[in-house]
Amino acid sequence: FLAVSAGAPGAASGWAVPTATDIAFALAVLAVTFTSCPAPLRAFLLTLAVVDDLIAIAIIALFYTSTLHWTPLLLGAALIVAYGLLQHRGVRSPWVYVPLAVAAWYCLQRSGIHATVAGVALGMLTSPKETPDGRPTNAERADHALRPFSAGVAVPVFAFVSAGVGLGAAQLGAVFTDRVALGVIAGLLVGKFVGVFGGAWTAVRLGLATLGEDLHWHEIAGVALLAGVGFTVSLLIGGLAYTDPSQFERVTTAVLIASVLASAAAAVVFRRRVRLRARPD
Repeated sequence: FLAVSAGAPGAASGWAVPTATDIAFALAVLAVTFTSCPAPLRAFLLTLAVVDDLIAIAIIALFYTSTLHWTPLLLGAALIVAYGLLQHRGVRSPWVYVPLAVAAWYCLQRSGIHATVAGVALGMLTSPKETPDGRPTNAERADHALRPFSAGVAVPVFAFVSAGVGLGAAQLGAVFTDRVALGVIAGLLVGKFVGVFGGAWTAVRLGLATLGEDLHWHEIAGVALLAGVGFTVSLLIGGLAYTDPSQFERVTTAVLIASVLASAAAAVVFRRRVRLRARPD
């Protein structure tokens, strides 16, 4: 991103836009195009996307906080710690956790740090510990209660509001003449592929990891291409980095273009692997 956008006014503000991988869209493309996908490959993509998003949220907290108010920040941190202690002690009542979560979200929002940090922290502290009587864990109960709202309301509304841009000839022409937008496309398509595939290959070569017997490097390449599907968190960072509406619109369009191209390229790789796996030995 920085190499392509170097010299453009305000370009450095958006260095983190290509960081995140959209979990939902990437897994959907994998499920549709690679029906015989090995379980380890799906686990690799899921882990990659989760870690990417956690890193992106940390970047938001560290680099996209312009003002910091210590009183609400400390109060929010105390509420998050209290939430974690109650989870550790096995408290199960949602009537305890919901007020804590809402108050922590509000305090972090007032502190100047983006409120998504509170959501990530609370999610990581929600206990997956099994209960002696076999009842669903706190994490399973939270997932069951929140998934319909998250998948059915929050994500679609966010995508609709953030991605409400025109895709006419004029808008597309503006993207391909804007170095910041081109940097976003290059970061998602080229940077993510080189980083993910190169990182996996280097880890195997150095003996830090092994390639599963049921996996092939072409499939790892497909996942590396899918890592270029940025969308939700990339749009969130873009909105924080560029407050000018026209610049944000070009960045948003660039994220959408890169996500579509990354999905298409990964689909080509996976469809070929499906045909190869279907051949008799």
